[in-house]
Amino acid sequence: MKHISPNQVAADSPVRAPTRRALAKQQTRTKVLAAARKLFSEEGYEGATIRDIAAAAGMSTGAVFANFTDKSDLFREIMAADTEALVEQMREAAGRGRGVEDVLLKVFMAGYSFYKSRLPLARAAFGVSWTTDGGPTLRSLSPVHSMHELFTEQLNLAVERGELRQEAEAKLRSQMLFEAYLSNFVQAIFEGWSLEALQARARDQIRILLAGARRG
Repeated sequence: MKHISPNQVAADSPVRAPTRRALAKQQTRTKVLAAARKLFSEEGYEGATIRDIAAAAGMSTGAVFANFTDKSDLFREIMAADTEALVEQMREAAGRGRGVEDVLLKVFMAGYSFYKSRLPLARAAFGVSWTTDGGPTLRSLSPVHSMHELFTEQLNLAVERGELRQEAEAKLRSQMLFEAYLSNFVQAIFEGWSLEALQARARDQIRILLAGARRG
């Protein structure tokens, strides 16, 4: 008798199409997220209510709560999706850099360019990120960890290329770079700094944060 492995069974099994109920649930989630994104951008995190989000989506509040735990759950999902897309753009930008300072500057600028067209939502995110309600959770999102890892990865590559010393303390410097990256959103969001001004500030920050780690 021919032996059939579980993997072969899985491979031979037909892929089941989503049920009508599953499709309807996904459509509901998509509508609610779109309405929430719009209202968070227009009203801020505090100003947008579940009732308003439900009305904008053409749903009942019960339909919203059937898909999301609360308002912070909605906001986290929106920010997680945006941050995941942002990290991908940052990685692409890093690949175009030459030398560690140029790479890091391109990573910073990818972030500022990404949110330049999303300033109202960034303003809402910034407001939440510095409060106890939702902020720590936003900072612990998986894509945010990926951003930390990207900074650490680029510093380690610079060590391998001989640009930075072996004792460059990549993890500590990557944390400091991340905090510097976030700090510039104050100027971008509330003071209307241009991308050129942000770039000049970021260049100085990166140069200072790498001081003492460079070879020679």
